[in-house]
Amino acid sequence: MRLLIALILSLVCWLAPAVVPRGSLFPAVAMAVEISPEAALSRLFTASEVRASWFANSFLSQISLGQIEQILQGIVASMGRYQDVSAVDDQYLLMFEKGTVPARIVLNSAGQITGLLFEPPQIAALEDLGSLKTSFAELPGEVSVLMLKDGAELFSLNVDRPLAVGSAFKLLILQVLQQQIEVGQHRWDEVVQLQDAYRSLPSGRLQDWPTDTPLTVQSLATMMISESDNTAADHLLALVGKDAVETLSGRNRPFLSTREFFLLKDPQNQKLLNRYRQGTERERRGVLKAIANLPLPGVNIFNNGPLALDVEWFMTGQELCDAIATIASLPPMQVNPGLANPRDWQRIAFKGGSEPGVENFTTDLMDADGHHYCAVATWNNPSGIDELQFSSLYRTALLSLQKQ
Repeated sequence: MRLLIALILSLVCWLAPAVVPRGSLFPAVAMAVEISPEAALSRLFTASEVRASWFANSFLSQISLGQIEQILQGIVASMGRYQDVSAVDDQYLLMFEKGTVPARIVLNSAGQITGLLFEPPQIAALEDLGSLKTSFAELPGEVSVLMLKDGAELFSLNVDRPLAVGSAFKLLILQVLQQQIEVGQHRWDEVVQLQDAYRSLPSGRLQDWPTDTPLTVQSLATMMISESDNTAADHLLALVGKDAVETLSGRNRPFLSTREFFLLKDPQNQKLLNRYRQGTERERRGVLKAIANLPLPGVNIFNNGPLALDVEWFMTGQELCDAIATIASLPPMQVNPGLANPRDWQRIAFKGGSEPGVENFTTDLMDADGHHYCAVATWNNPSGIDELQFSSLYRTALLSLQKQ
C-alpha cells in the first residue's frame, strides 16, 4: 500500500537530490553539455529507441531502462503523438495531440539525464466541468467526485457514496489533534518517543527509525500529512485515542490503525480476516486485540493486486471536504501541494490516499481573491487503478476551477 505520500504524483522519476530553479542550474549546465534540456526531453519521444547512454548511471541504478520505456509509452498511449516542448518558468511543457504534460529535467556535464519528472497531464479536451464529469463517470468500478466553490456545488458525482479513501483518513487524526491542542490536552512541541507497538509499513520512513527516537507532535503530524508516513499516523492515533477519532467518523468503527490494516490484509491472516468481516463491532475489536502482537507482513503483499478492499477507511466527498477545511491552514498541511500548482493559488492544502484498487485526491484551495474551493475525487476498482488516467483527470479538474 502506498498510503502516500511525499508527492502523490502518479508518474514520478525524479531522482535528483532536489528540484533546482531553472535560473540557477540550467545556464551552467547549458555551457557544459552539447544538448539542451528541451532537446533531451524531445528526444525521449521522437527517437526510434531509448538509449541507456542518455542517462547517468546514478539514474539507471534507481530505475531500469525498461521501466523508463514503459513510462514514456504510457504517456504517448494516453496523450497521443508528441508535438513540441517549451520552457515555462522552472519547468518544461511537453505538448501532445490530446493535451500537455509538465516535466522537469536535470542534465549532468556529459549531457546525461540525472533527474527526470513527468507530472500528470492536462487533457485539453476536458477543460469544461461537464466533459470532466462524463470522463470520471466512465471509469470502471465506483467513482465519487465533489467540487465546491465557497461551499456551493460546482459539480458532483455519487457524492453521498462512501468509498475507500486510503490515507486520506489521516485528515481525521489531524483534526482531532488540533481540537485537543486547542483545549490544552496536547501541544505541538510535545515530545513522543517511537514505539514498536505503533511501527507500521511504508509509505514513510519512520518505520526504519530506532525505538525511543524522540519526535515532536508537530513533526509527526507533518510527516503523516506531507509524506503520508504510516508509523507517524499510528503514533498520533494512539496519542489522540481511537474513540476520539470515531466520534468524527462513526462509519469507521473500529477505527483501524495502518498497522492493523496491513495485518488484516496479510494473506497469512485469512482466518482472522474472515472473523473480522463477519463479526459485530465488539467482535471486530476483539480481532484487533488478537492481531496486536503479530509480525507485520512484507511490503510485497500487494504485488498480485488489490487485497480485501472492504478493510479500509470509508468517507464521502463532503466528509473529506469538511475534514480538510477545518485544518487547511495548519503548517503540516502546507508542505505538499499534491497535484495543484502553487503558482495558481494563494493557499493549498492536500491529502491523498491509495492502495492497489483505491485512489483518492482531496484538495482545499484558496485563490487570490479569497474564494475557497474543495476538490475531492475517489476511485475504487477491484481490477486496479489507472493512476495516470485518474491523476490526469483530477489535475485537469483543478485547472478548470480557475475558470469558475
